[in-house]
Amino acid sequence: MPRLSEVTAALDALWPPDLAEGWDAVGTVAGDPDAEIGRVLFAVDPVQEIVDEAVKLGADLLVTHHPLYLRGTTTVAATHFKGRAVHTLIKNDIALHVAHTNADKADPGVSDALAGALDVRVVRPLVPDPSDPTGRRGLGRVCELDHPLTLGDLAARAAERLPATAQGIRVAGDPDATIRTLAVSGGSGDSLFDDVRAAGVDAFLTADLRHHPASEARAHTPLALLDAAHWATEWPWCELAAAQLDEISDREGWGLRVHVSRTVTDPWTAHAASHREPLTTFGAPN
Repeated sequence: MPRLSEVTAALDALWPPDLAEGWDAVGTVAGDPDAEIGRVLFAVDPVQEIVDEAVKLGADLLVTHHPLYLRGTTTVAATHFKGRAVHTLIKNDIALHVAHTNADKADPGVSDALAGALDVRVVRPLVPDPSDPTGRRGLGRVCELDHPLTLGDLAARAAERLPATAQGIRVAGDPDATIRTLAVSGGSGDSLFDDVRAAGVDAFLTADLRHHPASEARAHTPLALLDAAHWATEWPWCELAAAQLDEISDREGWGLRVHVSRTVTDPWTAHAASHREPLTTFGAPN
């Protein structure tokens, strides 16, 4: 079996840490570099529920998209939920490795996985990485549909293809508008509106759209907006990342057993529609 240091070196080659934003915290959070790794679990969030799943699975390594600690801390006491996660990981000899904005910018990265889930063709990065001579890395992706869809049909496709969440897909725009081109960005995307407008696309699918940025974006242009749950837009990356590690494992003869968590860790758990439908809760990804 490979050692943790070998596996994390392979992960860093997929998602180079120097691609991460300056404020980000990526890389190995817990784990002995010399520990042997046989089973790996991928997930979006390093929350206790996922850590407990890794324990139950018998994983040696947990790889998450979101960091456990994004800012400095003075304690890992188990009296706090993050400290409790650290204690659980260490007691069970489970390493934790994070790939966040470095995975967002990578080629392929989080937004490529999102585009793949939606079955749209990636044309180029939305915000190219100036350090990439190939022009393939960067934040978000500009995509083309194989054939035009109405905004309503595109929203229905997103609702069907992305994991089910309480939020579902919120839409801003005429449901009958024709969509041929689409920008996508996994995670919070309303800081990218200037880039989306510059791309000249018909619609933008992302997460965490706030009232004022969305309202102003609609006032500027007829750009249609599709707002999905943050977790749902990033979960497809877990499947992509697991497949990438599987390929490396096969090539290196490591024999890793690689898994993707299907536990929904989106914080929103239910939705009450304005026309007073019964409260609806959601389970595992569809």
